[in-house]
Amino acid sequence: MDDITREPTTIRAEDINPRYNWGRALPALGIMGVDFEERVDYRRLHRYRLGRVRSALEKSELGALLVFDVNNIRYITSTKIGEWERDKLCRWALLTRGSPDPILWDFGSAAVHHKLYTPWLKPENCKAGLIGLRGTVNPAFGLMERHAKEIAALIKEAGCDKLPVGVDIIEPPMMFELQKAGLKVQDGQQVMLEAREVKNIDEIALLNRAAAMVDGAYHMINEELKPGIRENDVVAKVNEFLYRHGSDDVEAVNAISGERCNPHPHNFTDRMLRPGDQAFFDILQSFMGYRTCYYRTFNVGRATPAQHDAYKRCREWLDCAIDLIKPGVMTDEVCSVWPKAQDFGFPDEMSAFGLQFGHGLGLALHERPIISRVVSLSHPTEIKEGMVFALETYCPATDGYSAARIEEEVVVTDKGHRVITQFPAEELPIANRY
Repeated sequence: MDDITREPTTIRAEDINPRYNWGRALPALGIMGVDFEERVDYRRLHRYRLGRVRSALEKSELGALLVFDVNNIRYITSTKIGEWERDKLCRWALLTRGSPDPILWDFGSAAVHHKLYTPWLKPENCKAGLIGLRGTVNPAFGLMERHAKEIAALIKEAGCDKLPVGVDIIEPPMMFELQKAGLKVQDGQQVMLEAREVKNIDEIALLNRAAAMVDGAYHMINEELKPGIRENDVVAKVNEFLYRHGSDDVEAVNAISGERCNPHPHNFTDRMLRPGDQAFFDILQSFMGYRTCYYRTFNVGRATPAQHDAYKRCREWLDCAIDLIKPGVMTDEVCSVWPKAQDFGFPDEMSAFGLQFGHGLGLALHERPIISRVVSLSHPTEIKEGMVFALETYCPATDGYSAARIEEEVVVTDKGHRVITQFPAEELPIANRY
């Protein structure tokens, strides 16, 4: 592998500003590499993501981006070493203004691995590093100081030391060491989120594939829901289904049933489902890093008029929002069609946050745009072609404990939108009807 050909790092205009053929169906292709049709082009994906970050960095006042957020690391470097890294702050990457290539500091032997198997990164830019593992390694041991000086020297070498360095998330002692090394630290997360908000065709294909996997999981849930099954049983079956079909991270499966539906607790328990229970689920998982957030509501065996009514209103609120989605629409227009918090039983909008909600999807569960009455009415943002986001609504039933929760994922096209969550939800699904 030592003589492997390294790919050029030139970013082409079409990689940064792709045009989609919205006249064709969005692909939900197989996961194997094949020679007989084009599937996801991962090197095009890398060029696109790195090009978006370079463009956003050039438009900012920053001289460099120093990222510790694993989603940003993957976006910039197209590397990932496992979900166990997600909360460790054990890897980081640096991109300086005008530089064609990012520099990656990795966890021990992963740096050696990447020198061999990531030809889109320069071997000399794959470094081993250790700063603290969230404080487990005491800052007094000097590793943070050492790496801060190293980073400052690289930024100076790139001629960017007079400009601020943007950081996304960081251990406070490491930030202090960067400042001691002469760097002015500013928020870099907004620059990264700006870069990540518009998806290219490869990202959309991966998001669509991830949604297709959850379509299948919901078909299984529909077959399994019956009296005697527990919420955690459903969670276990969904985890197995998704990992067997290629998921790289089942982040969470919310399973809420019966009297637990109102108010929404955002978790699961060992509660056993009973006849007539209303139950809703949220499946959050990723395929090649790209996330789903996908709610569906079911009833077990039968449903009451109050449960049907809650579902109908929940669906109407969601459809009103979906109908508005197209480029140029502002997020305040979307959330204005949703009920006020007091209209569905909550004291204020903050208490109801996340119930009538929209959020971008990508390598993270929450990207731009964020659509909520909490923020969007006073700070509207523009919906753009190529955005992918989820819209979710919630309606309590008049029985005082049941509730409906529905969510759809949409891709913003040149003139409108496409819904990529396909498990039927126009009417309340009743599993194993009596």
